[in-house]
Amino acid sequence: MPVRIMSLARPTALLAVVLVASCSAATPETTVGSSTMFASPASSSSTRPTSTTTSTTTLPGSTTTEVSTTTPVVAIATTTTEGSPPPVEDPLYSPPAAGPSGDPSAAMPPGAEGVTVASITDGDTLDVRADDGSVFEVRIIGTNTPERGECFADEAARVLAALVPPGSRIGMTSDVSDIDQFDRLLRYLWVGAMSINEETVRRGAALSRSYPPDTAMTERFDDAQAAAKEAGLGLWSPTTCGPRAEATLGIVEMMFDAPGNDNDNLNGEWIAIRNEGETSVDLTGWGIKDESASHRYEFPVSFTLLPGETVTVRTGCGADFDTDLYWCNQGSAVWNNDGDTAFLLDPSGNTHVAYAYSG
Repeated sequence: MPVRIMSLARPTALLAVVLVASCSAATPETTVGSSTMFASPASSSSTRPTSTTTSTTTLPGSTTTEVSTTTPVVAIATTTTEGSPPPVEDPLYSPPAAGPSGDPSAAMPPGAEGVTVASITDGDTLDVRADDGSVFEVRIIGTNTPERGECFADEAARVLAALVPPGSRIGMTSDVSDIDQFDRLLRYLWVGAMSINEETVRRGAALSRSYPPDTAMTERFDDAQAAAKEAGLGLWSPTTCGPRAEATLGIVEMMFDAPGNDNDNLNGEWIAIRNEGETSVDLTGWGIKDESASHRYEFPVSFTLLPGETVTVRTGCGADFDTDLYWCNQGSAVWNNDGDTAFLLDPSGNTHVAYAYSG
C-alpha cells in the first residue's frame, strides 16, 4: 500500500558553515593519491610564528585558497593583533566535548581496540594504524555522508577530522559484520566514551543509515539525526549548499514496496511530488535521492509543475509523459522496504523536504 505523508515540516534554523583549512602541524591537508584529505604529519616543527602569516593549500577538487597558518581547522580565520579577542570557534568543527554522544574523557567501551588515526578519506571513511604498524581502511557503521563532488562532502570530512584528527588515538568496536564488500573494516569509533559515529550525525555532517545486520546503535543515530534536523544543522540547513529555492513542493505519496518482487517490478515503485504553491515551478536542476551513495535522479530540463499538480517518478524505465516520469534505475529498486529517507533537492543541492519512513 502507498504511504501518504501528512506532515511536510522543514527545518528553518540556519548554521553558518565556515570552510577553513587546517594548516597546523597536527592535521595538515594533503593530496596523497586521490583519496586522502587529511593525513598524519611526516614531521613537525618546534618553531611557532608569533604573528599571523598565510600559506597556500589545495584540496582535491577545490580551488587554491590562502588560509591563516595560525588558525586551526575548527576556528574562523581572522587576523589578530596584540590585545584582540581570540578567533571564534565554529561548533561544527569543534573537538570532542561531553554531550549527548558521550564523554570523551571517560573510559572507552569494554573491548574497544586502540588504534591511531592515519588519514581521513571522507566523512565516513578513514585509515587507521594498528599497534603493529599495519594500516587498515575503516568504514564507519550506521552513517552515510555526501560523496566527493556533492554538496557538503568536504565539510563532512573536516568534521570527522576535527573529531578524530590524524595522529590521534581512538577506539574501535564492531557489530555483527567484520568487513564490507570492499574489504573495509566496519567499526564504531570512540574517543573515550563518545560515539564518533553518533556525533557526526548529531552535528548534521552525516545521515543515519541502517545497514543490517549492523544495527546495534541505529536508534541512537536516528535520535541524533532528529535533533540535527530540528536544529537545522549542517546538511539540514535550508541554505547549506547555496540559495534556497523559492518554491513550495512536497513529497505527498510513496510506493516503496512494489507488488511482488521489487527488483522485478521497478515501475511499481514510485514517489509523488506535488506543487503546493500558487505559482508554477520549473524543476530544472531539482533532484531526488535516498540515503545511499548511489541513487540519484534529476528532473528533465524545463519540466514544469503547475500549481496543485503532482508528478510521479517511477523507479524503472519508460517514456516520460505529462506527469509520469521514469528514473530508469538499472538492476534494482531504489527505496528500501524496511526503511529509508527520500530527499527532494533544490537546484543548489539543499534539502527542500525530506521524508523518513520505516517498513
